Amino acid sequence: MKRTIAYVEDEDQTRESYAGQLRREGFEVVAYANKDEAIAGFRRALPDLALLDVAHEGDRDAGYQVCTELRRISSEVPIIFLTNRHGEIDRISGLRLGADDYISKDASLEYIVIRIETLIRRLETVRHAGAGEGPASPADDGLLLDDTYSTVFWKGERVDLPLTHFWILRELYRHPGEVRSHRELMKAASIVVESNTIAAHVKAIRGTFSRLDPDFQCIRTERGRGYRWVPR
Repeated sequence: MKRTIAYVEDEDQTRESYAGQLRREGFEVVAYANKDEAIAGFRRALPDLALLDVAHEGDRDAGYQVCTELRRISSEVPIIFLTNRHGEIDRISGLRLGADDYISKDASLEYIVIRIETLIRRLETVRHAGAGEGPASPADDGLLLDDTYSTVFWKGERVDLPLTHFWILRELYRHPGEVRSHRELMKAASIVVESNTIAAHVKAIRGTFSRLDPDFQCIRTERGRGYRWVPR
């Protein structure tokens, strides 16, 4: 069965070019020209993955708004930014909003397809989970991870995390007190990114928990080494 990609890009030529190439790679592509079309489309039916540009029709941050709204609708649909805006601040902003990856339009089609396929495979793993490994912790420990449905609860309250954040958190939590390097976290999340991208993901995870619990301090940074989970 073909997997559906929602592609949001305001430039007609660019949208048609990428959409055509992705269709030739075997994907079903639903293309949107602006944020309003995209958000309305997501509310009707969710894609298997969303590919977003950042700026639409003169709106510098329209793609971020689309990302935010899609994350409200679903915490599991993978989101990739594909954009000419590839500065560090732009990348960090996208990842903080819940995107799973951030790719420059300078990247080859082969690389883009590999990233898409990797994220879709992860989503299929979650959707097709059967018995799974079950919860990774007792509920009275504060954090509850359920591998079967990739869900997270903190002090009894559900925490909506995108898949990349879930897998990074799981890697940290399953090795309490141990430093997990950027490389180990990349492997756990099935991504290949720069160290500052992992840092942005971790910062976003902290931010999500801190909004629920201002006293959350369980993820510690070890300068030059990585991160570790510190039990309460």
